[in-house]
Amino acid sequence: ATDKEKKEIQQNFKTNAIVGITTDETNDSIRVAKYLQQHGYKIIPVNPKYSEILGQKCYPDLKSIPDSIDIVDIFRKPEAIHPIVDDAIEVGAKVIWMQLGICNNLAAEKARNSGLIVVMNKCIKIEHANIT
Repeated sequence: ATDKEKKEIQQNFKTNAIVGITTDETNDSIRVAKYLQQHGYKIIPVNPKYSEILGQKCYPDLKSIPDSIDIVDIFRKPEAIHPIVDDAIEVGAKVIWMQLGICNNLAAEKARNSGLIVVMNKCIKIEHANIT
C-alpha cells in the first residue's frame, strides 16, 4: 500500500480485528491494540485462548465476530495467514494489515484479487504516528 492508501485506511476505517492478540504486556499486539483504542479506533480481539482483552469481548476467529470489520490486523506467523485471509474475504473486511516482520505474498495476492487493500511488514501504530 502507498503512503496515501495507508493514510486513507487510517482516516476511513475505524474497526480493527486484532488477530493473534495476547494479554502479555511485553507483546507488540497488546501495545498496538491499546494505542489504537486510545486513538479512537474500535478494537476487536481475536484469539481463541481468551474471553476478554482490554475490556472487549475476545472472539476465537473472524467468522465469530457479529460486527462488520474494516481492518484485519494480523499478529501471526506467515504460514498462519492464508486461513485468516480466507475468513477476512468471507466476512467482508476491507483491509489486510500484516504487522512488522510478517509477509505472505500468496495470501496478499489472494486478498488483493478479492478487492481488499493489503499492507505487509508495517506496524499500524508506527504508520499512524507518522501520519498524524
